[in-house]
Amino acid sequence: MGYTYGAANRGIASGLTLKASVQEIRILIADDHNLFRSGLRRILRDYDDLSVVGEATNGEEAVALVQQLRPDVVLMDVGMPGVSGPEAAYRIRTAHPETQVIMLTVSDTDEDLFASVKAGARGYLLKNAQMDDLTEAIRRVHAGEAIIAPAMAVRLLEEFGTLAREAPAKPDVDELSDREVEVLRLVAHGLANKEIADRLGLSEHTVKTHLRNILDKLHLRSRAHAAAYAVEAGLVRGVRPEE
Repeated sequence: MGYTYGAANRGIASGLTLKASVQEIRILIADDHNLFRSGLRRILRDYDDLSVVGEATNGEEAVALVQQLRPDVVLMDVGMPGVSGPEAAYRIRTAHPETQVIMLTVSDTDEDLFASVKAGARGYLLKNAQMDDLTEAIRRVHAGEAIIAPAMAVRLLEEFGTLAREAPAKPDVDELSDREVEVLRLVAHGLANKEIADRLGLSEHTVKTHLRNILDKLHLRSRAHAAAYAVEAGLVRGVRPEE
């Protein structure tokens, strides 16, 4: 069940005059750990320009609450039950491009990073980040910048450098079956294997087999390469290669 908050929940009902000149950034927290959400909400109360307007316990709730509350920024965990963070981020950014998404997670894997970026997240921070770094990231992402944890940013640049050098001049998907093309599209949209399996009515093992075949047929070496290939080949609607 999701939660929504008004001004009174932050204890500012009697201080509207003092805060009238402060343009608040409206924040939605999406995380399946109650203690983390509660702690983060309490800390963010101390910042006059940041306002937590709601909480979601999973990706599905996050998508619904964005529709209802129209927050400026969503702080999104990657690994949540049901709809994952990257999939929720993709749905949010597709339906509400004015809402920015920052992934706030313990996961430092390349797969989660690349899936989140492909899904449209404008930030990727680890949960051990300093609070000042998080609040600064919220402000900068809201202002239109992209913020990636320094250690992750290096890996992202290295990977995209490799992709640029190895990108095929003329992407050709004729070697793929119709099912493999479907799997490739969903990989490019940031879905995990289990989510692809659920979407297509397949077993997770079958999805992994399709992915191996895709990599072999297209002479690609990683999931990230496959996602970039799909974008370059025009298989992903609404995503341009330069994004």
